[in-house]
Amino acid sequence: MAASDLDQVIEEYHQAISAVARGDAGPQKRLFSRRDDVTLATPIGPPIRGRHAVEEAFDRVVAQLRDGELLSAENISRVATDEMAYIVELEHSRGKVGGSEETASWSLRSTTVFRREDGEWKVCHRHADTVTESRPMASILHRDSSASDG
Repeated sequence: MAASDLDQVIEEYHQAISAVARGDAGPQKRLFSRRDDVTLATPIGPPIRGRHAVEEAFDRVVAQLRDGELLSAENISRVATDEMAYIVELEHSRGKVGGSEETASWSLRSTTVFRREDGEWKVCHRHADTVTESRPMASILHRDSSASDG
């Protein structure tokens, strides 16, 4: 595996994230695995599995975005073998969300796993969420309306 091969795919992946912010899922869909075990966890929905479900999720995301771009991808970690690789990044983007005419900014913590499929790097898993700063444990708790007060 040439490091430059993976470098090129990661660059294409970053360009595909920009395309999503512009409302175009095509480049991202092309980089994702076509296998049934492909998984995706977006900040706006539960984790999903399977090519069809992943494509539908991308369609839901891009339907809400336009005129955007990835501003930067801050690399936290990168590990690669001949057959698999992963990156952990903080992605900083901007664009128009929903029907708003104002440009908004957002940051995502992301983990992306790549694997070799028929000699090409493909994304087999992506997880992105909005946790980009330290926060207290209590911030993840669900309010249990059935719990007794005492």
